[in-house]
Amino acid sequence: MSQLDLRAKLAILADAAKYDASCASSGTTRRNSAGGKGLGSTEGMGICHAYAPDGRCISLLKILLTNSCIFDCHYCINRKSSNVRRARFTPEEVVDLTLGFYRRNYIEGLFLSSGIIRSSDYTMEQIVRVARLLREVHDFRGYIHLKAIPDADPELVRQAGLHADRVSINVELPTVAGLARLAPEKSAPRIEDAMRDVRAAIDDGADAGRRYRAAPKFAPAGQSTQMIVGADAATDGDIIARAAGLYDRFRLRRVYYSAFSPIPDASAILPLRHPPLMREHRLYQSDWLMRFYGYAPREVAEAADPVTGMLPLDIDPKLAWALRFRAHFPVDVNRAPREALLRVPGLGVKAIDAILAARRWRRLRLADIARLTASIARVRPFLIAEDWRPVALADRADLHALVAPKREQLELFAA
Repeated sequence: MSQLDLRAKLAILADAAKYDASCASSGTTRRNSAGGKGLGSTEGMGICHAYAPDGRCISLLKILLTNSCIFDCHYCINRKSSNVRRARFTPEEVVDLTLGFYRRNYIEGLFLSSGIIRSSDYTMEQIVRVARLLREVHDFRGYIHLKAIPDADPELVRQAGLHADRVSINVELPTVAGLARLAPEKSAPRIEDAMRDVRAAIDDGADAGRRYRAAPKFAPAGQSTQMIVGADAATDGDIIARAAGLYDRFRLRRVYYSAFSPIPDASAILPLRHPPLMREHRLYQSDWLMRFYGYAPREVAEAADPVTGMLPLDIDPKLAWALRFRAHFPVDVNRAPREALLRVPGLGVKAIDAILAARRWRRLRLADIARLTASIARVRPFLIAEDWRPVALADRADLHALVAPKREQLELFAA
């Protein structure tokens, strides 16, 4: 490991970090260096972990401090028994990389995670040192997201939150049974205790900020978590219930879902194939329903198949729920409250806000709704407009086939 140069380390540890999905960045305190002090900014368009059209990951420098680990979690490519090339940064190297990339306008912030080396406390100390050097020595004002280690001393996690915009602690798997089977060295109660401590520190920091202007901020962008989908036997219903519980108890900013990916030299107890990536997408859609559309967790789970507990892959959860509960439809777009309009498949929050604004002045027709949605054919069975009422369409037995997206073979060289 000592023979690797910085470029080789970066290649290894940036690639090893790709399995962690929970590195979006939003909602933090605005900071900038416009006054000539410090380096970096969190203003402007905002910082987000995103993908360019050609697949490049942009905005955040997303790396591991090291991919060495004393744990042997079955699903992790960096586990102790894995046959992968190892590398390790020093805190100073991470700082130099972050500042160098920022000055070249490659990044706007840092996402830093790590395997566990020596002990949880030692590793957390190294992570905190990176953030402290950036903030206190170099006055870096860009975005910092730190991955906290649940088994580390709570004081170290508290220090991380004083320097980072966001702190995340991964629950790893949706169920306690799955965690015990695939990561026996990790403890679900300890993970939740650490998340509870972070939540309490965020609340204390917010309360102190209201009382004292100079009070230090603690993780102003909140905390998030990630769970792996498809590595254990958890159903989509289990995952939805778990996510809802985490949102409720810890007021998380986000729950991220990462589809399990088969790894080299995998354990025999892991699945041989990865789950459909569409399953991950449907879980994100179900997450959106709970966070922005007013669906209760129980209602989102009702969109899943009652036998298998899995969300349908061919249609989104909102449409699946509407097909199962047709008694709630059709909805009159000229009279229904916002809560009812949010249940109409194919209508997003912005479209509904436009409907509510427009109907104050005139009665809306089907053509008006068509301008607000990508597929009016999917919306028609579920709404009533000034010139439209789905008398026969809403009760058709083959409605699923009529509103489900048509599968098409994409052409590589299509115009």
